[in-house]
Amino acid sequence: MIIVVLICIMVTMVLFLALLAVAQIKMAGMNVKDFWSFIKANDTLNKLYAFSVKYDQLTPQQQVLFLQEADTIFDAFEKVPDALWEEEYQKYMEILNKYKDIKIKRWEES
Repeated sequence: MIIVVLICIMVTMVLFLALLAVAQIKMAGMNVKDFWSFIKANDTLNKLYAFSVKYDQLTPQQQVLFLQEADTIFDAFEKVPDALWEEEYQKYMEILNKYKDIKIKRWEES
């Protein structure tokens, strides 16, 4: 009987914490979906940053993939307040610079 009561209390606490997190996201003026896409984009940002640092020259296929992934990152980061990603600003700017360089290079080649 005590175990059932403890499980009910734990489930209630988890639900309360989840609702609290959703309420804080809403109070910040964001949608939960936008916040979730930001979290995924943050992971992708780290991978793209490591990739952009490692490789100076990209093949045309790699350039297209890089541009597509960077577009999704930029879209996700635009939907959340800047205060959430202040720590990632340097990486974001590196990706943005690489994105601009690739766009200019592809434009010159065409």
